[in-house]
Amino acid sequence: MIPDDASDRLLESAHKIGKLCEKLGVQQWEVFGTQGYGHSLDIEADKITMASGGGDGGFGIRLVNDGKYGFAHVVDSDAAEVSVIEAIKIAEKSPSIKGFELPGNHSSKDVGGMKDTKILNMSPEDLLEQGDQVLTRVKELDSRASAVGGGIGIGAGATAIVTSSGIESHGIHTQHGIGVHISIDADNHLTSAYEGEYSRTSIADICSSVDRAVHWSQVTRNVILGGKTQDSPVLMTSDGFSPLFSVMVPSAIKGENLAKGESFWSGKKGNKVIADHLSIVDDGLMHGGMSSGSRDGEGIPSRRQDIVESGKLVGELWSTRESAKMVAEGKIEFASTTGSASRKGHTTPPVCGCRDLVLSSSDKTYSRDRLIEEMDQGYVIHSVMGAHTANPTSGDFSVTTSTILRVENGEIIGALKQAGFSGNMAEALNRKVIIGDTQKRKGSYSTGSMHVPDVLLMGGLRVNPA
Repeated sequence: MIPDDASDRLLESAHKIGKLCEKLGVQQWEVFGTQGYGHSLDIEADKITMASGGGDGGFGIRLVNDGKYGFAHVVDSDAAEVSVIEAIKIAEKSPSIKGFELPGNHSSKDVGGMKDTKILNMSPEDLLEQGDQVLTRVKELDSRASAVGGGIGIGAGATAIVTSSGIESHGIHTQHGIGVHISIDADNHLTSAYEGEYSRTSIADICSSVDRAVHWSQVTRNVILGGKTQDSPVLMTSDGFSPLFSVMVPSAIKGENLAKGESFWSGKKGNKVIADHLSIVDDGLMHGGMSSGSRDGEGIPSRRQDIVESGKLVGELWSTRESAKMVAEGKIEFASTTGSASRKGHTTPPVCGCRDLVLSSSDKTYSRDRLIEEMDQGYVIHSVMGAHTANPTSGDFSVTTSTILRVENGEIIGALKQAGFSGNMAEALNRKVIIGDTQKRKGSYSTGSMHVPDVLLMGGLRVNPA
């Protein structure tokens, strides 16, 4: 799927652009190259509607002259001179940041699990066979169910980074993913659920997402009266919790936001911010992590760093530019990169972001059934709509859900058709919290990947049944 020498060729071209930067008098430069290849298929109305393949890539060019910063990108390294000149002109008009320099070179650790030869050897025909398995599985589970949307994809990408300070790194990574949207439309009642999974390695059970989506489409069909608006304990499955978590927590732990007072944890370094049995770690060295690797987006060696330890805020995330900027502006006395630069591709410069963010507990963890018993009275929420509107400065959120179950006396008694769900995430995490025994890797509205379990929040939340 990807040429064996793809990353070597990227590295060669990046060096070529670097020499061009030196020729044009650039003091400090960084060239980041990407090349991606993949195959995908779309599912709609119980059919495979489209199968496609292709690739793209290019080079991002970041330079610094006297603390002034410029960035441009180009697809073809042979045409890079125009982009380098553009970046120089941008830097000339940019404000100088005292102390801002591109990072120096330091040794890094190799991170395993980034590449799976099974994915590299998969063909479009293999993908079509997986699509047929998914569609067959839907009908095996429930003849009423329909795969109304979704898709399956495999991909391989090559990256390379070269800088004027001697950083040189390159490699290949793979990805396999599935998403499936299941609906059951019967007896004048429509229910639906979406489930997905993605991995650096080949997904062993391509139909597991189908099983979960059909399950949630089934269990939400027993609709009961909603009742009144009330403050209530809520068990959020990892699928329901991760969207809100990913909007608010990665933003709250960025050093720049903490320094500017734009985080709900600003001014609380060393203080208790969540339940004292909870910890949050940002792991850039996770084996097979979707956002891990030997180096971050600007070539700094990756690390595993504690952010919240036993409930106390002990760490924060910085990239090179943001740390220099906050020190220069007097917002903070000292800051330096924590290896937390993230890139979305070659068309954007690196920004500060989390890598593989993990929420865990030192207390005993429970199965979902046991969490429901522990809650006794409340709700189970499996998905939310509108998580992107949550406020990472205050922690406030107000979303809706149509995948919500009512619990009484420790048992699920039925589903609500729809409900509003609101509260303050910072406050809820700082009250009584019990978490599940299985972490799931989920995507993020911000940067990085989230690794969160089911979370039972016993206070600070309100449910407004429709």
